[in-house]
Amino acid sequence: MVMAVPERMRAVEIGGAGGPEVLRPVERPVPRPGPGELLIRVAAAGVNRPDVLQRLGLYPPPPGASDLPGLEVAGTVAAVGEGVSGWREGDALCALVAGGGYAAYCVAPAPQCLPIPRGLSAVEAAGVPETFFTVWSNVFERGALKPTESLLVHGGTSGIGTTAIQLAKAFGARVFATAGSPAKARACEELGADRGIDYKAEDFVVVVKELTGGTGVDVVLDMVGGDYLARNVDCLAPDGRHVSIAFQRGPKGTLNLMWVMQKRLVLTGSTLRPRPVAEKGRIAVALQEKVWPLLEEGLVRPRIYRTFPLEQAAAAHALIESGEHVGKIILTVAG
Repeated sequence: MVMAVPERMRAVEIGGAGGPEVLRPVERPVPRPGPGELLIRVAAAGVNRPDVLQRLGLYPPPPGASDLPGLEVAGTVAAVGEGVSGWREGDALCALVAGGGYAAYCVAPAPQCLPIPRGLSAVEAAGVPETFFTVWSNVFERGALKPTESLLVHGGTSGIGTTAIQLAKAFGARVFATAGSPAKARACEELGADRGIDYKAEDFVVVVKELTGGTGVDVVLDMVGGDYLARNVDCLAPDGRHVSIAFQRGPKGTLNLMWVMQKRLVLTGSTLRPRPVAEKGRIAVALQEKVWPLLEEGLVRPRIYRTFPLEQAAAAHALIESGEHVGKIILTVAG
């Protein structure tokens, strides 16, 4: 039996730029789906670094998107917008959204919605869209990682990192991952990395070159930026690809163009949130075809570190900023 959609809902909004304490539980009107959209009754929502940047006033939502944070959700279809086919009220799904996930109801473009993979809970499924869309788009499309090639992942215990390690291994690549402690380096190896590198105690460039016989890796997935740029390029193999998805140490770095020319390197990167619905829909189709079978077979699994009730979003943000987590942090919404 499909539940009626209420007029108002619980949500968490950003009261102003600042620390986790600016996140406040509120009541909001339930959004209504427009043409080509689904209204989702949210069971769980992922917490991601872009949410933190938005809270700090550094990453505003794109025009037309909800001002509420939250870029990925899982739940059930509550209402179907005009022109949408293939979905019915009550269907279980997960979705990539441009905002609005920290709420009991959320609107999503239908092309960005996917069925929850068999065997995954709603909590696990809520940790899939943002990281899997990002990793597929950047590692396998822009970075063109192939089986038998090698990948260096920075931030190996982040949501992106744990996803990249597992997917790259599942597709036959050799994987190295950096992390900030011996325990986290081991956690990377438990997820499938051939070598976890404690960047506080080891020089990842030296380690990568030793492990590859001096050749270097084929792809670097970088979310650090700044002074890591030159070091990443140093440890790339000929015809290697450097993919930037964030810059925790700043957006500017110094680069020796001679290395780029001599090794025939490609430097690329992307953002996900502002991209058109059609592009995200194309990625969704690829994920359902190539990655959903791996999730359903248990060969790849979202790593859930901890869950918090929606109203404790501030505590979830404090945790993600601490860097203590391994994998995803999820907000749960009581029915």
